[in-house]
Amino acid sequence: MADIKDPENTILIELKGGTVTVQLLPDVAPKHTERMKELARAGHYDNVAFHRVIEGFMAQTGDVQHGDMEDGFNLRMAGTGGSDLPNVPAEFSKIPHARGSIGAARSQNPDSANSQFFINFKDNDFLNGQYTVYGQVISGMEHVDAIARGEPPAEPDRMISVKVAADA
Repeated sequence: MADIKDPENTILIELKGGTVTVQLLPDVAPKHTERMKELARAGHYDNVAFHRVIEGFMAQTGDVQHGDMEDGFNLRMAGTGGSDLPNVPAEFSKIPHARGSIGAARSQNPDSANSQFFINFKDNDFLNGQYTVYGQVISGMEHVDAIARGEPPAEPDRMISVKVAADA
């Protein structure tokens, strides 16, 4: 288990292989940090599929509208939805899209992030300054590396549960 220094800004994502611990970056991206915590606390990320997983690039999840594998799951629609909350404006920074960083997924509009996010499998510097970085995996990256690949994967993996460490 990771050494958690700030439980209020740490997310625990339970995957089939174990726990992924994510340190959020509230000083860098406060709105994205708050959104992730709000959706996690409401249970909206539980059972949500990894709908787009590209080898050597990233694993994308967080479509709380179409991605819940226990409630109304639609693999063809997964990745097209968000939450019923308003979009979050971009919070670009100098933080790089390094291996294990959490980036806000969005449409072409930089201010269209909502609930979806991705975890980088490797350093993806070409994304720097283009997508908001708001967290970093501090333990359990081996579980992220084991997520089923595909766009979408034939048998998608899911986030079994997502919790704020302060509540766990």
